[in-house]
Amino acid sequence: MTRIVTLGDSITMGMGDPAPGGGWRGWTQYLAAGLPGPQVHNLAVRGAQAKHVERDQLPAALELRPDVASVIVGINDTLRAGFDPVRTGQATARTVAALTASGATVLTMRLPDPAQMFGLPTGLARPLTRRMRAVNAELDKIAAHFGTVHWDASSDPETYDRRNWSVDRLHPNERGHRLIACRFWDRLAAAGHPVAAQPDPEPAGPGATRRDDLIWMATKGTSWCLRRSIDLIPYLLFMAAREALMEPRQWSPELSMSPSASLYAIEGVADPAPTPTAAAAVVGDARAAESVAE
Repeated sequence: MTRIVTLGDSITMGMGDPAPGGGWRGWTQYLAAGLPGPQVHNLAVRGAQAKHVERDQLPAALELRPDVASVIVGINDTLRAGFDPVRTGQATARTVAALTASGATVLTMRLPDPAQMFGLPTGLARPLTRRMRAVNAELDKIAAHFGTVHWDASSDPETYDRRNWSVDRLHPNERGHRLIACRFWDRLAAAGHPVAAQPDPEPAGPGATRRDDLIWMATKGTSWCLRRSIDLIPYLLFMAAREALMEPRQWSPELSMSPSASLYAIEGVADPAPTPTAAAAVVGDARAAESVAE
């Protein structure tokens, strides 16, 4: 049996890939089908940030003692006021450290650029792209330090193929979720992890039609666009204005890589393979830090 526990936000939750009969399916189900004796526990929650994954999802994941665990998070962090790539990296590092210490093979992802997925004009895209690069710099350090199974979705040419995204341009459709599953399956197989048959990269059905997209826009899409007009678009405008007034290196990946901001300075993360006791201390420190922050 392979116990698979997935942590993260709405992408891991499966949004964009409706399951027959309701709910969401997503890449975790397709990957599980390609592993021997799969038992899947999807803990991902819509809108989750790195701190939420560490605080709310990690304790439950550790109790499940996974063989394979995924930690895919960071896009929501880039869309929030008070964004700090180092804090995002630290929370993610503590999560990965604890799962690695428990004996799990951990999957991580270098995230795609949401500005490119949205097709934003340059002025609005630039600050969002810089934020995503800063988060990805932290995720790369985590992957290298802990030896995770890491997929660089940001530079994969198929990531931005319009055929792989749902109408909201935020979440993969069935084809896109299958792409994620296949990429991780390939990397698990290359790493010598036990695998079964490779997931099918092609959708089982014809996928959403233009008519389906129009129906979505006329029903759910209208409210979605209204919410984005109220929150995301003004905030992007604010970020673009602030970008013009900030020092050029304010959110650069190079700055987040500085020794003073290193994730390895975090207590409990210095050892690439901490003991289970150290992992428990990491989780305890995270909860204490979170209670102070709130």
